[in-house]
Amino acid sequence: MQLHIREWGPQTGKVAVLIHGIMADSRCWWRVGPHLASLGYRVVAVDLPGHGRSARAEAYSPELFAASVLESVPAAPELAIGHSLGGLTLAVAVERLRPGRAIYSDPAFRLPRLEGGTPMTDLMAQFKEATVEQVAAMHPGWSAEENAVEVEMLELWDPRTALSLSEIVGSDHTPEPVVPSLVQLADPSFLVSPEYAEELAAKGFEVRVVKGAEHTIHRHLFEDFLTGLDGWID
Repeated sequence: MQLHIREWGPQTGKVAVLIHGIMADSRCWWRVGPHLASLGYRVVAVDLPGHGRSARAEAYSPELFAASVLESVPAAPELAIGHSLGGLTLAVAVERLRPGRAIYSDPAFRLPRLEGGTPMTDLMAQFKEATVEQVAAMHPGWSAEENAVEVEMLELWDPRTALSLSEIVGSDHTPEPVVPSLVQLADPSFLVSPEYAEELAAKGFEVRVVKGAEHTIHRHLFEDFLTGLDGWID
């Protein structure tokens, strides 16, 4: 599936690929994209299937997301960043995409169940109609601009993406660090436990925690997000 993309920066030179999380789209990178462009990157941010202005599908899966990214972005970019579902997507695509460096920001390699056994993705589908006030209550550290962007993105989001992903809750999509790879974690992360973080470090990932950050690190604490990428994006 060919995806809708959003670009910042020059049309030639080194490439950075950005892959958003569930419920979002390429607009969530509104501060990250221009910053990377200022460092000389051609920044290519996708709208995953069922998100933003990309097409809908009958069913969604990590392989569909990954294959669509591979079809839509330049091969072998210098940098690829995936947040949450975008981290899972990058994990499935990384051996074929072959970025120079891969950054997984609070990635959903292992989708959890809530207490009682309900897949977390089922709960996400209920957020489709959230108002600005409800978004602000869920994300007290976000700016008013982030809250407004979230509501705009929700309007174009297909909640069946979350319901389809319920089928893989409990499975493990941890990639191999086939390229230099950083896992950046929220504090605390509801997706990557301290024990799992140790597993990732033992596999060869560099693991960094952004103190005080919620799951959407780049939207909550933008400057700290960048500081947490020191040595990886220059």
